[in-house]
Amino acid sequence: MGGSNPYIETAAARLPAKKYTLTILPAKRVIEVDPAQLPYSRDGVKGSILEIAMGHHVDIDHACGGVCACSTCHVVVRKGLESLQEPTDAELDQLDNARGLTPNSRLACQAVPDGSCDVVVEIPSWNRNLVAEGAH
Repeated sequence: MGGSNPYIETAAARLPAKKYTLTILPAKRVIEVDPAQLPYSRDGVKGSILEIAMGHHVDIDHACGGVCACSTCHVVVRKGLESLQEPTDAELDQLDNARGLTPNSRLACQAVPDGSCDVVVEIPSWNRNLVAEGAH
């Protein structure tokens, strides 16, 4: 889907300079992120967890199209939180609406790892879309 939200500040993030891995739980999907390949999709901020996941066919719900206007792409960062830029006020405002908020919660559309370490995120159980259209 992709796009931008003219009503919020853009997340100031450093893009990675070297390869790192992004692991998405509970699917245990390990993605090797190559900075030279960014962007992988048009969902979320360039280099964001959402953009990388969607570009590798790992679905993370994002009702607003990845423009920081909802909290459906809420993930819990289990490892590598220190490699993410600080959340903007707009992200924090949306996280206030997220179910199951933790101190390590982030919006996948806004959180951009800088590549300084590997990152592990978990999609909360209540937010996993287990039904895919056309699946048998």
